[in-house]
This record gives sequence, C-alpha cells and structure tokens, in this order.
Amino acid sequence: MRVHVVDPPSYTPPYDHALCGAMAEAGAQVDLFTSRFGYGPVPPAAGYTRHEDAFYRHAPGAPGSGVRRASRLAQHAPDMRRYARRAQREAGVVHLQWLTLPQVDAALLPRGVPLVLTAHDVAPREPRPGQRAAWRRLLGRMDAVVVHTEHGRDRLIDEIGVPRDRVRVIAHGAFEHLTTSGGELPPELAAGDGPVVLCFGLVRPYKGVDVLLDAWQGVQDAELWIVGLPKMDLASLRASAAPSVRFVDRFVSDGEAAALFRRADLVVLPYREIDQSGVLFTALAFGAPLLLTAVGGFTEIAAAGAARSVPPGDSIALAAELRALLADPGARARLSACARELATGPFSWATIARQHLDLYAELTA
Repeated sequence: MRVHVVDPPSYTPPYDHALCGAMAEAGAQVDLFTSRFGYGPVPPAAGYTRHEDAFYRHAPGAPGSGVRRASRLAQHAPDMRRYARRAQREAGVVHLQWLTLPQVDAALLPRGVPLVLTAHDVAPREPRPGQRAAWRRLLGRMDAVVVHTEHGRDRLIDEIGVPRDRVRVIAHGAFEHLTTSGGELPPELAAGDGPVVLCFGLVRPYKGVDVLLDAWQGVQDAELWIVGLPKMDLASLRASAAPSVRFVDRFVSDGEAAALFRRADLVVLPYREIDQSGVLFTALAFGAPLLLTAVGGFTEIAAAGAARSVPPGDSIALAAELRALLADPGARARLSACARELATGPFSWATIARQHLDLYAELTA
C-alpha cells in the first residue's frame, strides 16, 4: 500500500517521523509531504521518503514572522493543488496531519482517493470568525478522522457532528526515537544536584503556566524549569516567578530536549484544556514521572497509573501534589515504571502503525 502522510506547515515533525517510520517498517510504502522545518534539523527519514519541497519552497524571514506567514499564505493554494494532482496519480491513501487554511482546504484536497485526517486539535482554539464552520466542512470531506483519546472522539461526535462510524481512536505514540538522542542541557541551565521539575513545550495561555507559578510559591528546595518557545508575552509570568524558577524561552533541539527529560525528577503539565499532548508522550518515552491536570486525555494516562492529577486551575491542589511527589521518591519511581510499560506497550509505534494500516485497508477494501 502506498501511503501519503501530509503535513504542509511541518507542525509536528517528531510525530510525522515516528508514524512514517513505523508504517514503513510494517511494510507500507510511505511518503511524507511537508515543508522545511524552520527551527532546526529533523531526524533523517528511516524507511520512508520525505518531500520537504512539497509546500512553501520559498521561506523568507524568520520562523513565525509576518513575512514568512504572508509568503506561506500566497503559496498555499497553488501548492495544495499541485500536491492534489500528484496524490490522485500515486496515493492509495492520503493521511493529513495538519492543514493550514481549513477555510479553503476542503476544496483543494485530492479527489478519488481515501482521505484520513488526524485531529490533533479536536476543534480550533480561540477560533476566528467562520473558522469553526470551516473545520466542520473540512472534516466532512474525510473518509475517516483519527483522534487520540476517547474524550476527543466524544467531542468530535457531539460538538462537531462527525458521524460516529467515521471516527477512529488511535493513541498517540511515545517518542522512543528521542531517547537515543545525545546532547546536553541548554546552556541557560546549569546542572545542579537538587530536584528539578520540568514544564516543557510551546508556552500558550491554555497551558496554565500562570497557575503553576502560583503553585510554585509553596515549593521549596527544588527548581522549576519552564522551557519552550513562547507564543505569548512572558513579562507577567517572569514578574510573578519565584527565584527558583528558570526560563528557557526558545526552541530547543532534540538533543537538548532529551537531556532535559533525563534530568527532570518530575514533569508537570498544568493545562486548562487539551485532548492529548506530544510533550506527555515524550515524558512517557523517557520514563519521567508526570503530574497532570484532569483534562481531556490526560485523565486516561492518570487512570493507567503513569501520572498523578489535580483539577485544572487549582493552584492549591497543584502545590500540594508537587510537594508530595518531590518528597516521595518511591511514588515517582512507580509512576516512572508505569510510564515505561505504556511506552513500550499500547503506546509503541509498532502498535500504532498496525492500527493505522488496518484502518487504511478498511478504507481501500
């Protein structure tokens, strides 16, 4: 079977790489159609073919800049049409990971080939006028929609109106390939001997970093590392941070990320809302103990025994659980052991690749 995996903005290179490699190892012919990742190198393609020139070949300006966004906007429709013609000639299945402009993409997709979309975000966050309706139309073009959690499945059916028989729950995978990355801690962080709590990933309002900083006022004898490219103004967060909080406000490489997760005594994700998180599945791969909020698919990870959870937005409960876990190495070790079992079992990419290929076989039968 020839599978096209499509991620025009190159928004999730680790996920694309892991899924494509696992499906190729399972026997599929896999092509990844994407654009160049602007923030750094990506893992070399393993068993599949990566087409980085499929979208947005002209990329002026810095990543995230207005110039680059405008350039991508101008190139988007022509690139989508060119890709659609190729897919109609070559693809057995087209699996879309992200689409840049749902308002127009429904009309630009290939015809006559099964279409699958992974709803990494079940619905647009902070949607602009018309964006939610455009998302609904786009999902209506799909032969199947993959979502990572039961929570996400219910939202797709109840909120968005996707027919139940078109929704397939396939878990996110643990990023085992990152565990083989060498590398050192970011130079902004000096390796100390004390406990470290890590909050990792793009910094956005819904991720609850402000709640975490409030909770951290009640924690002593540990450091909190907040690491990731900011998508919001950090001035107020920095102003409210205790002296034991350290920020690395930039994109970090795979090697630096690996060093961070190896060093962390606890990974905390205090999100206000989410379906599922790639950061969580990075932590599982490294066997890092997790402290989560009880939102979306996070509750499924806590129920499996790999995380503790607290109510979202509750800084008092979060502070209490932070203190409890930092004081209890045995509890952290149990969370860590369960994380590794999940990473090599139900959340292994071999398992997930097989589930995807089974879905494609159903659609092409």
